[in-house]
Amino acid sequence: MRDGQGNPQAARRAELAAFLRAQRARLRPADVGLREYGEPGLRRTPGLRREEVAELSGVGVTWYTWLEQGRGISASAQVVDALARAMLLDPDQHRHLRSLAGLTAPAVSTPVDGALPRLQRLVDAVSPTIACVYDVHFDYVVWNTAYARVRHDPRSLPRNRCNLLWMMFADAENRARMVRWEPAARAVLSQFRATFGQQPDDPRFAVMVAELTEASPEFRAWWAEYPVRYFRPATTAIEHPRIGRLDLEIFQVRPVEDPDLLLVLQVPADQEGRQRVVALLDEA
Repeated sequence: MRDGQGNPQAARRAELAAFLRAQRARLRPADVGLREYGEPGLRRTPGLRREEVAELSGVGVTWYTWLEQGRGISASAQVVDALARAMLLDPDQHRHLRSLAGLTAPAVSTPVDGALPRLQRLVDAVSPTIACVYDVHFDYVVWNTAYARVRHDPRSLPRNRCNLLWMMFADAENRARMVRWEPAARAVLSQFRATFGQQPDDPRFAVMVAELTEASPEFRAWWAEYPVRYFRPATTAIEHPRIGRLDLEIFQVRPVEDPDLLLVLQVPADQEGRQRVVALLDEA
């Protein structure tokens, strides 16, 4: 691919170079534990020198110079993270650096417990839309009353299995309510398999797979097929014992501040269905 205007790769390299130069310019040697040498007012380079950044990061001066010049070289995650540490980047800057280098965002360690009240207010606010939030392991985090009364109450699940996969594959009540259980279960399993593949060394995933394989013959058979399918817009149908058949459009949204969480919205497909959900919620 030719460099120049209209080349996305060249444009990204140029933006990466500009970002590195700006971050280097804002730092002084004392900020990163280096001794000042010479008269500070006589330094021709604002901030750190390229040689100092290279030394702090453990990379070659020539290679770093090429990176700041926007040349067509690649950087590994380890090197980019070393540059982030050397330049004292905050989490947003670190994430931006990784993006410019063509890498995935660094792991976010947002404590879910601290976000629970905010997430609960969110799912409560969208009622009578049926809403829940689950985490990267598909564990339920929060849900609203509409979810508990129309779909299934996660509090009825064993505490160590308060999880979408367990609800889908091992809960007889949920299965009985679903008009077309198999395609819905296969879709959930395919999304779970894709998530598992991104973190195959996560011990929690391995335990879940082993236990679900033992508990559900369908999970065991379909897991062996290695299904992978990311979310696509879909409609599911349930047969509710109180309000009858309900068609629900499914939406998935990820909070920007914690992309490991997933907000799932199930919206009645028509006004009549919405009114029946409202009537159910109004009952004592």
